[in-house]
Amino acid sequence: MAETTETTDATTETAEAPAGEQGSLGYEQARDELIQVVRRLEAGGATLEESLALWERGEELARICRRWLEGARERLDAALAGDPEAEGAPR
Repeated sequence: MAETTETTDATTETAEAPAGEQGSLGYEQARDELIQVVRRLEAGGATLEESLALWERGEELARICRRWLEGARERLDAALAGDPEAEGAPR
């Protein structure tokens, strides 16, 4: 049961990752951890409680990744809106 509590505490701290809070997971870190969670779930052999904790952590990591990607999309959209030629300009 302690593992579930620790997982919940860790996910609470990282919920606002794109806002730039210290100690938060970056996109690549969250993505890599999510890959590991999926691999552990697919491998099987975990107890029901462990599987549920992994699933919950995976859901939170997916949310963190989605927030990072949404933030990146917003920045790109803002950059393109500010420079009409940026869309077709080579970098």
